[in-house]
Amino acid sequence: MNQRKTILSASILTALLLSGPALAQNSGAQGAQTDASSQSAQQKAKKHIQELQAVTVVGIRDSEAESLNLKRDAVSHVDVVTAEDIGKLPAKNVADTLQRLPGVNISSASASEGGFDENDRVSLRGTNPSMTQTLVNGHTVGTGDWFVLSQTQTVGRSVSYSLLPAEIVSEVVVHKSSEAKLQEGGSAGTVNIITRTPLLFDKPVTVQASVGGVYSDLPGKTKPQFNGLFNWKNSDNTFGIMAQAFYEERSLERQGQEVVGGYSQIAPDSQVAMDHPDLAGVYYPNLIGAVLFTQKRQRKGGSIDIEWKASDNLSFNLNGFYTKLKADNYNRNYMMWASQFVPSGAGLANGYVVKNNVLQQAYFGPTGSTVPYGVYDQISRPGASSKSNYLTLDATWKASENLTFKGQVGTTHGEGSSPTQDVIELGTQAGAGAAWGMQGLGKPINWTLGGDNSSPSGILPSAGWIFGENGINAKDKENWGQIDGSLYFDDGTLSSLDFGVRYADHTRENLRSIAQGPKGDWQNLANYPTSWSNYPSDFGSDLGGIHPNNIWFYSPAQLAAFDAKYANRDPVARFYFNDIYKVNEKDGAAYLQANFQGDRWSGNVGVRYVHTKENISYSSTSPQEADVTGPITGSLFGDYYWNTYKGSYNKFLPSANLKFNMTDNLLARFAVSQTMTRPDYSALAGFVSLDDLTHTGSGGNPHLKPLISTNFDAALEWYFAPRGLLSAGVYNMSLKNYVNFGTESRTYKDMLASNTAGQDVYSTYLVSVPHNVDGNVKGVELNYQQPIGKYFGFAANYTYAAAHTGNGKPLQGTSKNTANVSGYFENDVFNARLSYTYRSSFYDGVSRTDAYYQSGVGTLSASLGYTINQWLSLSLDAMNLNNPKLKYYTVNDAYGKQPYAFYVNGRQYYLNLRFKF
Repeated sequence: MNQRKTILSASILTALLLSGPALAQNSGAQGAQTDASSQSAQQKAKKHIQELQAVTVVGIRDSEAESLNLKRDAVSHVDVVTAEDIGKLPAKNVADTLQRLPGVNISSASASEGGFDENDRVSLRGTNPSMTQTLVNGHTVGTGDWFVLSQTQTVGRSVSYSLLPAEIVSEVVVHKSSEAKLQEGGSAGTVNIITRTPLLFDKPVTVQASVGGVYSDLPGKTKPQFNGLFNWKNSDNTFGIMAQAFYEERSLERQGQEVVGGYSQIAPDSQVAMDHPDLAGVYYPNLIGAVLFTQKRQRKGGSIDIEWKASDNLSFNLNGFYTKLKADNYNRNYMMWASQFVPSGAGLANGYVVKNNVLQQAYFGPTGSTVPYGVYDQISRPGASSKSNYLTLDATWKASENLTFKGQVGTTHGEGSSPTQDVIELGTQAGAGAAWGMQGLGKPINWTLGGDNSSPSGILPSAGWIFGENGINAKDKENWGQIDGSLYFDDGTLSSLDFGVRYADHTRENLRSIAQGPKGDWQNLANYPTSWSNYPSDFGSDLGGIHPNNIWFYSPAQLAAFDAKYANRDPVARFYFNDIYKVNEKDGAAYLQANFQGDRWSGNVGVRYVHTKENISYSSTSPQEADVTGPITGSLFGDYYWNTYKGSYNKFLPSANLKFNMTDNLLARFAVSQTMTRPDYSALAGFVSLDDLTHTGSGGNPHLKPLISTNFDAALEWYFAPRGLLSAGVYNMSLKNYVNFGTESRTYKDMLASNTAGQDVYSTYLVSVPHNVDGNVKGVELNYQQPIGKYFGFAANYTYAAAHTGNGKPLQGTSKNTANVSGYFENDVFNARLSYTYRSSFYDGVSRTDAYYQSGVGTLSASLGYTINQWLSLSLDAMNLNNPKLKYYTVNDAYGKQPYAFYVNGRQYYLNLRFKF
């Protein structure tokens, strides 16, 4: 396989080197006989695209037409979304917009935090988000996540789209087939977000603004929204300045049920098994919880772009962008602690039900014991945030009529921060009794917990803890420089040669984590707050099922005051080395791409060479690499070692695209390529995270190889009307070195047993670790866009994807079926759009040692617009109109499919008054 790849790369490179000069010499001779002002077809096509970008797009119909024109003109297989006006994309961030395209999936979570009401990750063609590269104006953008697990445990290559408001967009190009000139990283495809530039505006002065609010129906709160743009350019169209700013607040509430303890097994020698032999080896749900999550999101930032056309042959562009998402949040989880009382069997009534080796229904009566039947976690995260920024300087030099160079230097920086977690975990309801009844995968588990759930009267601090990491500041940064050139030929089959080099220094790291614990007289009930609040009276009404009601909770301020006194946050003693890592990659690339054009066809062929040098640093409890520092002492969690693995690899990535115009309106596309994605950072540098009670855990693997995908793509597109398209496409991705997780038995130091014994104790753990496997993704894409008369339009698309690893396991992120349907109306005064998106269930990773899936879900959204006059318009956007219920389940060979979590986030309504001048 490797030999075939090398031969393919070498053949393409040889063809480029031999055919390019010969055709160039021929075209140069012919070009000398033509007028000096003539332009090649390639240059004319480029000019046509620039003219399309300069058009002021003023409505849904014009936007649809422009998107199809750009798609049709492209040589490679792309989909394009264009902005109508500031803030008028039918979405609130870029991910919302992309979900309408065929072959695009979105998700609202980046780790195991469960889904929210705003789309956050984008993936292409049945793959996980890390296999889709996101660029801004063709360059990398540093990213960050506000959720703590995405900062320390599930650290991928994908970009958080919650940092990217739709208002920054001029257009978004989704590259489904690769080209040599595209930056490597997206084995499934690349999303390129193109922002506005000053000289493309049609007026010397442009002012646009949007002022409004968003109402979220679950928390019942309205928050402000503002976006503004100012653009100025001189009368010669040689110098311009554009500035944008945005400030958006939103209240979020999520109600849910979780089975965070998974499914525990009844031991044969336990008392309940001896009393009820049919229960020996049976599993039961542990830690069923009623979850209330609230958050205030504040997204603010802006961009500035300075464009200067110094001469007819030289131009410069300075572009800067900054965004920050403040995401203070509070999660409450009131749980039935089944593992505390099930093994004893005390109070178990007859009539329990076992199905599929799971105790599906059981009632445990009150016993009056001191055993806590419940446990309550309250976790407030003030200061949780994520942010991203970049600064780029571009120069374009037209060295001659046929030779152009572009240069870019840039820096980008992203952060995800969790400075503080104010936490209290309390045992509750001693001997109070409990019951549950499972209802399958589609409905939450019915459950009850005895005692008074409406007040803290039953709390048991002795059965609790103060946990949670603090001081986390995960960074994602890159500095880069690149030079690209284009050599155009006036005649002949070879229309141009693209070539270039790029160098980047990229680092992803988190070097600090303080895992707090209790201190002082924290178990004394006299030290606890004497006032409290309660869950909403209608909690769970949209979820369904039976659960405790009117659950009490402390306020974030009360938690902060309590932890300030009783949480041990000593930066040395409580240093939590499990969460620290550093991955540095120095990437060099060079490419050569030949672009061809004939009477009814066009295409390109090229190769990209990539060299990566990696330094991967991670912590462990024993030496793992030749380059190691330690043991490092001082932490109460034990001594640790800081390991650094140094490696490098080289890859040739060939690609070819062909577009054939069968008729004036019917065209066919074919593409082959090899693409690459580097492994996730947490897969490379993850510390072995162990549970000393269950002897399970997970770890990283710095020796992982990059994923190489060999791709084939074919499509047939019929442009039967200016806004009409009927297309069908097939694709196949053969994956080598796909990163998957598997469980293995490994020996590690048992920290809990070692502390108890006073000496090192080693135990066998069942751990989930990443490793390289082969895989395959193949699918079909169907797309239909139909204008109906002058004012109406309809669009529908469907994607089928089938994916598996070489050992038959699922690929993360693959929904077998994805569908989108939308319809719109627009005249000179009023516009409306209604959109529905559905994706079927998909594998989402590993929870403990179980496969973790999200069930199929559909979302309904709508937008309405009214034009008051040529300066003012009013818009109303309604998101998640059907209030989708997000469902998750786990799969285990011992007990099959079982429910894991259910969430509802409610509906959101955005009302905005827009001004433009």
